[in-house]
Amino acid sequence: MSLTVLSFAYPYAPVGFGCVGGSEQILTDIDLALVAAGHNSLVLACEGSRPAGKLLSIPRLFRPEDEAARYWCRKLVQACLNRALETYQVDVVHMHGYNFYEYTLPLHVPVLVTLHVAITSYPQEIWTSLAPNIQVQCVSETQRRSCPPELCNVPLIHNGVEIPPPAKKSGDFAIVLGRICPEKNQHAALEAGSRAKLPVFLGGQVFPWRAHQAYFREKIQPLLENRNCIQHKFCGPLPPQQRQQLLAQAKCLLHPTLAPETSSLVAMEALAAGTPVIAYPSGALPEIVEDGVTGFLVDSVESMAEAIGRIESIRPEVCREAAAERFSRTRMIRQYFDLYDSLVKAQFLGRLSA
Repeated sequence: MSLTVLSFAYPYAPVGFGCVGGSEQILTDIDLALVAAGHNSLVLACEGSRPAGKLLSIPRLFRPEDEAARYWCRKLVQACLNRALETYQVDVVHMHGYNFYEYTLPLHVPVLVTLHVAITSYPQEIWTSLAPNIQVQCVSETQRRSCPPELCNVPLIHNGVEIPPPAKKSGDFAIVLGRICPEKNQHAALEAGSRAKLPVFLGGQVFPWRAHQAYFREKIQPLLENRNCIQHKFCGPLPPQQRQQLLAQAKCLLHPTLAPETSSLVAMEALAAGTPVIAYPSGALPEIVEDGVTGFLVDSVESMAEAIGRIESIRPEVCREAAAERFSRTRMIRQYFDLYDSLVKAQFLGRLSA
């Protein structure tokens, strides 16, 4: 049976080829898989998005910390959602944005809400007032364990990544990837690389948020410009092919995040490339990195630098095997498709019994 799925993106970042951000990447993978399987994929996202399916676009907001602009954006998004539901025979609405609760959602269509951020980031009162057609879904056991009683039995679908062919290690550098901002703490990776005398390549985007730009200017740039120590390199946003190539060549991925991570696509991608991960044990990272087997879990710049010196003890083939077994994109897509089918069937049976 062919489905029409309306994927609802976080409205401030583009989705599609070359996108950055975890939720954007997952939406993009699902969109590609829907089109490849012959389903209809509608993507409600900001201008600049390049989905495989049909883009239903809204203007892109470049200063989302401004509340007046956010209010204007919500009005535009709601109008776009309403038009889509009036124009198309939508079978499932799949919400990927953090602020799903700020919109008036349909009652006659199953709504799947993937929780891409920590449960504590949402207003706690929303969980007792969800409409019956709204299905919430987690992306890690760590996240699900933190749910309130109302969500104790929600489905769990771990994020997934492409498992590329094996590649020979050839680079004498570490790599750190992700949105560049204070909670991702990338400057700690640069400091650890300096202590271990290993260059660090930093790949990622500095979004136009004042706090993010100040962090890059005050914490990252001084370490990049320090000519008295190991020379690190800022690569900026990396296209997928270059990102995968650098991950495969690197000695290790450094991931000193301070955020309560619900998952970590970059850690999964590194393991899939046969690259061990040295990470802080924030959020779900201990679910992904097996200490001493696929990398090391550390708690400071000093211990990260020390772990870099032991990274040769981690075998690339073990990292790849772990990723293929637990974090494959194929498995993730299959589970989302199965969940779509079950939601559509439940909605149909509910109508029959009404």
